[in-house]
Amino acid sequence: MFKFCQKHVLTIFLKIFMKNLFKILVSLLLTTNTILADEIKVFDFTETELSKLEVRKVRGADNKTIYTVGTNENGNFLKSVAENAASGLGKEIKIDLNKTPFINITWKIEKDLSGIKENTKKGHDYAARVFVIKKTGATPLSNRAINYVFSSNNEVGSNWPSPYTKKSIDNVLASTKNNLNEWITVKANVKDDFKKFHNLDVNQLDGLAIMSDTDNSKMKSIAYFQNIYFSTE
Repeated sequence: MFKFCQKHVLTIFLKIFMKNLFKILVSLLLTTNTILADEIKVFDFTETELSKLEVRKVRGADNKTIYTVGTNENGNFLKSVAENAASGLGKEIKIDLNKTPFINITWKIEKDLSGIKENTKKGHDYAARVFVIKKTGATPLSNRAINYVFSSNNEVGSNWPSPYTKKSIDNVLASTKNNLNEWITVKANVKDDFKKFHNLDVNQLDGLAIMSDTDNSKMKSIAYFQNIYFSTE
């Protein structure tokens, strides 16, 4: 009788344990999926991806920026070398800014553009910049953009309209005055910035572009981009 009861109790215990274990595993999986959904990665920085992205040279530039991919202990990265050059890598991507309003960028400047005046046409070059774009009309010229830049000459927090169009705002998220030749991760609230700089309530982002350009200054820059993604906070 004792053996039967002992066996019966053990069976019940195992059933309860397995049932609870299943609940725990489901909960963990749901939590993991939630975390993944809360972060939207924009680029993989692989050879395959790079071959599919169009390198668009800026009109009037003598050369294209050279983009290559590599890997370090933190994953894949994109290297840009711009020598009297200007071209970008663009990607059409829909980002719900109500859910994931923050852009996160990990980048590094190896060779900067010290001495230029970045808010003028002759000096409007950046070793590293990331554009976020909102379509606001039928043509690209009507679009609004925020240009998050790694400045070579200005302090973090500085901002001004592009000397070429007021529909694009340059906003300094990093500066080689503080971080030259070292990786740094920055964050910005894109939804808030569109309201601040363009007085627009933007719910969805339409595209993003990376660029390194030196066509105005005729100088050379070397930069790296890694782990660009959008997050809830």
